[in-house]
Amino acid sequence: MLGYALFLAAEFAMLYVVQHAEAAPRAALREVWRAWCGEVVTAPRVFLWRQPFRSRAEPDHLPPGTGRRGLVLVHGFFCNRGLWNPWMRALRARGIPFVAVNLEPVFGSIEHYADIIEAAVARVEATTGRPPVVVGHSMGGVAIRAWLARFNADTRVHHVVTIGTPHHGTWLARFGHTTNGREMRHRGAWIVDLASREPAERYAKFTCYFGNCDNIVFPSSAAVLTGAENVHVPATAHVQMAFSPVVFAGALRWLG
Repeated sequence: MLGYALFLAAEFAMLYVVQHAEAAPRAALREVWRAWCGEVVTAPRVFLWRQPFRSRAEPDHLPPGTGRRGLVLVHGFFCNRGLWNPWMRALRARGIPFVAVNLEPVFGSIEHYADIIEAAVARVEATTGRPPVVVGHSMGGVAIRAWLARFNADTRVHHVVTIGTPHHGTWLARFGHTTNGREMRHRGAWIVDLASREPAERYAKFTCYFGNCDNIVFPSSAAVLTGAENVHVPATAHVQMAFSPVVFAGALRWLG
């Protein structure tokens, strides 16, 4: 635990240095401290408990005949559907249909995840008869964009919510050597090519949650899209942001 906390501290130090040139308000040291404390508590719950041991604890929920709009939940890099366990419990309690995917292979190309998202969207469509809201954390948001581009699926999604997504890549990905890690390098070739295949009006269907204390996706401008609804979540770290009440409430409002 001590080693992990120190590793996180190194990420926050890099964030604090890189972020200084951003237009978004630079995080005060007390905000960085709050975010670090939050991530030290949150991330081990995800990576040491929910994902390795509880990834199937919350099955997909597709009750027939509800007529309610559903959600598709897409996790990020080096994660699985166990990330969403708190969301899935809350959605089930509200009677909201949902499917949470596993993006595999874990270190494969983001392009290959489009088929997985397509299958999940089709399942929700078949049950509800309505285009779903699709929510992506981190790399999951970029995978959603790859799905939209490949299947030209604008009419098959009601809204897209991204949480700490490296829409323009991330500075930290320069240290990544997996296929999907390289694809997320800041303003790298794959990210630029993806943007070139998207109509500008598509981003009007996006709400992008981002933060200037995100220890994985920085600078913060990398997590926003021109034409989208971009919402700043202050003093909140990367994994922690997925469980922000503001983010969860924001996703629910698109369900009607």
